[in-house]
Amino acid sequence: MAMAALRREGRRFAPLISPQPITAARSSIISGEQAPLGVRSISTQIVRNRMKSVKNIQKITKAMKMVAASKLRAIQVRAENSRGLWQPFTALLGDTPSVDVKKNVIITISSDKGLCGGINSTSVKTSKAIYKLTSGPDKEAKYVILGEKAKAQLIRDSRKDIAISIAELQKNPLNYTQVSVLADDILKNVEFDALRIVFNKFQSVVSFLPTVATILSPEVVEREAASGGSLGDLDSYEIEGGETKSEILQNLAEFQFSCVMFNAVLENACSEQGARMSAMDSSSRNAGDMLDLEGGILMYEIVTRLGV
Repeated sequence: MAMAALRREGRRFAPLISPQPITAARSSIISGEQAPLGVRSISTQIVRNRMKSVKNIQKITKAMKMVAASKLRAIQVRAENSRGLWQPFTALLGDTPSVDVKKNVIITISSDKGLCGGINSTSVKTSKAIYKLTSGPDKEAKYVILGEKAKAQLIRDSRKDIAISIAELQKNPLNYTQVSVLADDILKNVEFDALRIVFNKFQSVVSFLPTVATILSPEVVEREAASGGSLGDLDSYEIEGGETKSEILQNLAEFQFSCVMFNAVLENACSEQGARMSAMDSSSRNAGDMLDLEGGILMYEIVTRLGV
């Protein structure tokens, strides 16, 4: 309120200020005779131009916040419903991130666009940490990247370890068919003992949790079962029909991967929109604070010129 009154007063006194010829070289700084001793006086026109630019930026950030909120509402319900797809697989096959295997594939899910805080950097840092833990003389680790932002960061020092890179996944509305085709392509083009999917699980508009989901190959599942490893409740079921246990495990692994991928992509999309809402809200508030500050500077210049 006070700053708004100052701006109104500044506009009221502006016509009373006698125009003074200022050369182009001195357009940004008023001469020493016009300013108090020891004070550099900034041209009011420069301040007005800056305020106009900040107002335009504030309009853009507010509009981006509204767009992100609209997209978040559309995706959030689908992400919450998709959690029911992978939970039965966790109970059946378990989720063993600490399993020791030779061939690891790290699937890093990120966004294609920026202005969403540090959500993509979090995924990349988690992926790099997993890479260090799963690589070694007798081990092999590769990246599969979804999203341009993770690719831009990982390609700097891990170009040779990137097996597949996919962009514009969210260009069209996400559905299970689209993700299952993508999962099938990944399975055909990489050899793995364990797939480790890195994504951000949505918790609230201002909170997301870096998450790693592990899917084992059928051979590793059988090996773990034979050695007494933890595999959920799989061994408590009886297998009937013409298919062997290996064939059933193969089908379960493929179905599990597509379900977990579908949930991970939706969760990460929710987290992205929530982070973008938070970032744009902070930017809008910062722009408002800058407008108040520059309004005070403008009023100071006017009062200084009037000699008050």
